[in-house]
Formats: sequence, C-alpha cells, structure tokens
Amino acid sequence: MDANLLENSIAEVLSEALDNVDESVFVVNPASETVEELVDVLSPDGGPTVRLLADESVLKAVLDDFIVASRAADLVEAGRLELRTYQNGDNTLLVTQDSVAALVAGGGRVAALATDDGEFIEGAYEEYADAWEAAEPHNLRTPAISRVRETLRESLGPDSADDFDAILATLETARGDGEGLDEVTISLLVAAKNRELLYDVSKWGEDIGIASKATFSRTKTKLEENDLIDTEKVPIDVGRPRLRLLLGDEELQDADIEELVSATHSALAAA
Repeated sequence: MDANLLENSIAEVLSEALDNVDESVFVVNPASETVEELVDVLSPDGGPTVRLLADESVLKAVLDDFIVASRAADLVEAGRLELRTYQNGDNTLLVTQDSVAALVAGGGRVAALATDDGEFIEGAYEEYADAWEAAEPHNLRTPAISRVRETLRESLGPDSADDFDAILATLETARGDGEGLDEVTISLLVAAKNRELLYDVSKWGEDIGIASKATFSRTKTKLEENDLIDTEKVPIDVGRPRLRLLLGDEELQDADIEELVSATHSALAAA
C-alpha cells in the first residue's frame, strides 16, 4: 500500500490493498459496511492476518447477521482475522509496518489514500500496536460456516445441508429482524422440508452453538402458529414420542427454495 488506490467499491479497495500484504495489518475504526466487505474479501485459505480494531457497537451490529458472523468465524479459526474492541478512532485506517492508508468514500467511488512518510508510518504502527495490546477481544459466539455445513451433513444428511446453503444463497442478511430469516428459522425449515425430527435438529444446533434447544422449541412454535411447519408424533421405545417436522401445507411442500423463503418472509411479516 505504497500508492493511492481508487476503485468503485470498498470491497475492491480492500481486495487490492490486501493482495500483496504478507504480514499482519491493522484495520482501525471501520464502519459496518467495511467490516462486512472485509469478511467477504478475506480467505481462510491464505493471505494476511487482519487485526480488526472496531467499535463494539459496530461489531455487535454486523455480527448479528449469521451470514457475516459465520464467515468471520471461519476466518478466526483459520488465523486470518482477529477482533478487538476500540473506541478512539476518527478515521478508517489500514496500517502495516510499511504503510498507512485512509479509506475515503466520495463521488460514488472509494479511495485508499496512502502516505510515504516513514516517521508517520512508524509512529502510527506503534500507536495501533499498543492499542491492540490494550484492547479487549471480541467474543464471536457464532460457529464457523464450514463447521455448520460439515456437522449438518453428518447429523441430518446431505439434502439438509444442501437446502441450508440454498436458503442462505437467497438471503442478503440472516438476522431474523424482518430483513432476513435467522439461523434457527432456516434450520427448522430445512429440517421440516426433509422430514427430520425436532430432537435431532435442535440437538445439532445446540451442540455446535447455533442456539439452545429451548430457542429451537420457541421458534418451532412460532412457525407452527404461522402455518409454516407442522409436526407429527413418532413413537419411541422409551419415553415421550418425538416430533417429526413437516412443512405446513401441500403448497409449501411443493415449493422450491425461493418460494419457501418468500412464503416464510410474508407469513412472519404479517404476524
């Protein structure tokens, strides 16, 4: 990053700026969109380690989205991303031992404006290295998307895993706030589409850290009340019968993934 960059999007600037960086890089005081794009452009398979110093409110807001958070968790597990809270920043900066660049948006484009002043670069790096040591780690509780896929395939089978990915692919966000279905709702829809047991999907979800069995049960009840899923009792040798999840009606059972997602959005929005 020894020269200015000018691109059409934050993602393009970040991708180019990080492309030839081999060491760790501090990303300081990013906005929500910058964090989202950063998670999207980083790869768990290689590249620099990004040490993200961000306001706690930004991290909480961005990582409330399962799609972003589960990708970030993959990067954390691969050693490509570290998250700490920081509240003293004014500008969004990319800082390495050899360069400092500020991210600036204007006129529909995004720039990384770099400096070649060695004294300034050295001072900035020392400042943010100290800030990093003093900062509190941000606890990312969402499981990595690679682990979600692997364990879902093992627990409920390849059809359920493929349907889970297909639903995520239709969504821009997975928050459960009216803008996207949350991960528990998606899991239950997938299980119902494949006629899985509530016990199996909720145990899987609790084991990998998606949500508790109680949360799965509450969400199941909400989906039942909105006629999105149904249940039937399955006798077992000992104890109470278990519940098999089913999609709510014949129309939903014949729906493709996009139709199922749309119907779920509409029903929950009207509730």
